[in-house]
Amino acid sequence: MMRLGHIEYSNCFPVHARLIVEPRSDLAVVTAIPSVLNAALARGEIDVAPCSSIELARHSSDYRVLPDVVIGADGPVQSILLESARPIDELHDVRVMLPTASATSVVLLRTLLELRSGLQPRYAWYDQREVVDPIDDGAVAVLRIGDVALRREAPPGRYVYDLGEVWTAWTGLPFAFAVWQVRAEVDGTRELATLHEALLDSRSWFGDHDERLAHEYAAHFGMPSDRLLAYWRSLRYELDDRMQQGALHYYALAASLDEAAPLGALPWANVAGV
Repeated sequence: MMRLGHIEYSNCFPVHARLIVEPRSDLAVVTAIPSVLNAALARGEIDVAPCSSIELARHSSDYRVLPDVVIGADGPVQSILLESARPIDELHDVRVMLPTASATSVVLLRTLLELRSGLQPRYAWYDQREVVDPIDDGAVAVLRIGDVALRREAPPGRYVYDLGEVWTAWTGLPFAFAVWQVRAEVDGTRELATLHEALLDSRSWFGDHDERLAHEYAAHFGMPSDRLLAYWRSLRYELDDRMQQGALHYYALAASLDEAAPLGALPWANVAGV
């Protein structure tokens, strides 16, 4: 039985929707936050997962990328937000809080602050499930991700930056937040080919039912159905040429920060089932 990781945030649902609504007997779905799925894939506890895209560059000899599927944005992403008491270009040598739930977005923020703006903040980690606002507790800025960020209403006077929007304005490229990563030992198997077909079918099925699903899952994700639907429709789920270019550019920048080894090309999974 193939073991598939599923990000608990609403942004993963459009690709996995049919697999969640209509469970398959040949598939075990493991739901968690991104950082937990990253660790589970590394330990071999799951076979495939939409893991933080930075993980691919960190495990390029062990993982392969499923073609065609991604969680990405070409401009604003709405759910990766830097909230700050100061303008973004004034964050040098101040405390910036990073969520333990994230990997890719943390490195993305580093590229934007350090490489784009030439800043060197003092980073610290926090659990974004905690009630205390890190800025009220002495930090100058805080990164929030996922549905926590999507539901967040910043207090008056705060600066809020959408990292997807800042990235695209800087690079002219979309950003791949998560790619479906495959452990090498299941690459090329018939089971992987079947799963890949199921993912493409699920994404297509979601497109035909997204309005109904937004109404049915609004309470689950803790937001109004129209907000959820607009969010889903704003994201990109196809790993096309531009999205690949954005991913490779991000990996090059991450390597310059010693966050991962250089990755010159995406290591594709064999989904032919041969």
